[in-house]
Amino acid sequence: MELRISKRLLWVGGAAYPLHNIARVYTFILTPKRQEATMRFLKRVGITLAVLLILTMIGQIAFLGRGESDGFVKFAWFVGLVAFVVYVTDLLTVLTAASHHVVAIETAGPSTAMVTGRNAEHLRQLVGYIANAIENPETEFHVRVERLMISSPQNYHFGDNVNMYGGSGNVGITNA
Repeated sequence: MELRISKRLLWVGGAAYPLHNIARVYTFILTPKRQEATMRFLKRVGITLAVLLILTMIGQIAFLGRGESDGFVKFAWFVGLVAFVVYVTDLLTVLTAASHHVVAIETAGPSTAMVTGRNAEHLRQLVGYIANAIENPETEFHVRVERLMISSPQNYHFGDNVNMYGGSGNVGITNA
């Protein structure tokens, strides 16, 4: 994928960002939320097992042990097994996901572009090039970067979380 600046526009692949609309450019390591995924997996399995046990008891009580509940109970446990496979797949997707060095380009609006590369120093230089182009809009350059494809953004930490409380004098960063 190409990243280029020409005629006061930053092009990231096929998307164009006006240089005057860029609010922040920075590098960080995009890391999977492994602990949260593990806790979500354990919570899902616990809830599913509790529901299955309750359904099994309801099936036994409703049919008073006549054996007619076998189909209902077997179906419930089959659905639980399918859900368990989905939970394991979701967990393994996050646990096996790699961390990525990225350059994030945030605009004054809700848009954020991210590009990645194998060399963190090269990405830091890229931030400098973009910052220079913002200060000097007539600057032009062209580089090849790697495309970052993330299937589930909720499974990643996107840098620092900045929380401000109150009106003045409060500065704090929580590293996620």
